[in-house]
Amino acid sequence: MGSEDTRLIVIRGNSASGKSSVAAGLREKFGRNLAIVGQDNLRRIVLRERDRPGGANIGLIDLTARYALNNGFHVVVEGLLYADRYGTMLTNLMRAHRGVSRCYYLDVPYTQTLLRHATKPDAEYLKHVTEVHLRDWYREKDLLSGGLETVIDADSTMDESVQQILRESGLDQVRPIDR
Repeated sequence: MGSEDTRLIVIRGNSASGKSSVAAGLREKFGRNLAIVGQDNLRRIVLRERDRPGGANIGLIDLTARYALNNGFHVVVEGLLYADRYGTMLTNLMRAHRGVSRCYYLDVPYTQTLLRHATKPDAEYLKHVTEVHLRDWYREKDLLSGGLETVIDADSTMDESVQQILRESGLDQVRPIDR
């Protein structure tokens, strides 16, 4: 799936660890031809589904990433993507991809996720997602089996994380296609 020229990047981590911001930063630095497959968008917006084992969103994330790769897009899959629920799909996706695949886990301590969460600009979201939710969702070092992930610590700035991923995936050497 995909081609030898496409890049697949997976960004996982707890709520408010910076996954969406890093994905957006990658797109900003790279340009067009970079598809962002966001777990929250597909699960919560498209399907309006709760995050449960065996949920329909797992297959939809897989299909969406494969479709984009097969059409020449580089792909960033981002979300909490709990290892026990999404690990098999992500591992199979990375194995099936013919190009460069890299997986990252943003390791941010719970206390820092609380601070980051409080800075989100969406007041309605802040009203509905509380500290209790963040505690329930938090999983310390929820790494995929097999050592597939590079851990990016909380002391890495967003720009440093973006630059690391661009460099390690080789996207910094690829020209974007203006579609």
